[in-house]
Amino acid sequence: MSAAREVDRAVLREVVETLAPWVRKAGSADEHRAAEWIAERLTRAGAPAHVEDATFLDGYAPLIGGLAAVGAVAGVLGQTRPGRRLAIAAGVLAAAAIADDVSNGPRVARRAARRPQATWNVVAEAGDVDAERTLVVMAHHDAAPGGAIFDQTAQRLAQEKIPGLFERVDTAVPVWWPVVGGPALAALGAKLRRPRLGLFGAAMSAGSVVAMADIARSPIVPGANDNLSAVAALVGLAERLRDAEARGDSVGVRVLLVSCGAEEVIQGGIYSFGESWFPRLDRERTWFLNLDTIGSPELVSIEGEGPVVMEDYHWRSFRDLIERVAWRESLPVRRGMRARSSTDAVVPSRAGYPTACLVSFDRAKAMPNYHLPTDVPENLDYGTIARAVLLAEAVARELAGDAAQTGVRSEG
Repeated sequence: MSAAREVDRAVLREVVETLAPWVRKAGSADEHRAAEWIAERLTRAGAPAHVEDATFLDGYAPLIGGLAAVGAVAGVLGQTRPGRRLAIAAGVLAAAAIADDVSNGPRVARRAARRPQATWNVVAEAGDVDAERTLVVMAHHDAAPGGAIFDQTAQRLAQEKIPGLFERVDTAVPVWWPVVGGPALAALGAKLRRPRLGLFGAAMSAGSVVAMADIARSPIVPGANDNLSAVAALVGLAERLRDAEARGDSVGVRVLLVSCGAEEVIQGGIYSFGESWFPRLDRERTWFLNLDTIGSPELVSIEGEGPVVMEDYHWRSFRDLIERVAWRESLPVRRGMRARSSTDAVVPSRAGYPTACLVSFDRAKAMPNYHLPTDVPENLDYGTIARAVLLAEAVARELAGDAAQTGVRSEG
């Protein structure tokens, strides 16, 4: 690798190893402390940064667990004639509320049950700050709670036992379907007067209650891969853009480096970022590149995400551009995969911005140590993080050209 293509991995390690010991629960003092540290570190890297106050609605596991409990009760109520109507209504409403919440919908239940809490976003500016075009590179700095549901044994066993079939499946298992399905089946069993179906829905809902309770009580994980790997990439990219400017080699676009808070509550700070920044970012001149859990061996550009209903990110041509740049620069990236979890990328995508999301997997198509206590700095593949930095810079340079601008906007 030539000097121009080197990424200082000591910088990447510094960021991850500094922040990983801090218990960065959404809205916590350590999350605030992390935001302040990241802003200061980005500023030292040549990208003047500041911390913006933001809000989020907490709830996640307790709220969804409570809605699942309603589904379990509905399944039992549906066994009696007097309780059928109530069971139908309760099951339908609980299923709809869960689907709405985990899919980043209006979140009616969460808004009714929770008050806004404070979180903090970091925003830095780099590159050609006067350029007409802007690339927003996003990460998040909070960390998730653990839980037994995140154990990867079954996924790795499937890869070992049926590798051919496993390789052909590029859409993740819809882990949220049973959570939504439990209350829905409880309501359906009551409607059709099928007691076993209703009890099956109740049992599914009870399982969801247990899983959510386990998540709610579990400690916050170090979050080295998810998502300090991406925060490190922001700092690495800032330093490369600063050094390029010093050589008179401007990247040609404005680059906003954004690290959001409260992502692990199923999106939080990104909403405040959107309220503040979307009115200032022209949809015809702005692209969003989200980095999330990029410390595993293989870099992946996912096509979209959908906890309940799959939706591809807006403007496929941007993902095509990233793929072209990646192969031209010998920075291979896998395409065609879709996630059943959610990321901050869904918010700018729904707002109409060309959006892409880089993640990383191992051979079992898993993010190693995802939401587990073993998500520590020594388990990261820093080579993949470095490739993501190089790719983000190359994409920024590509967007600076008139040919790339035409190419990105020629499809839809």
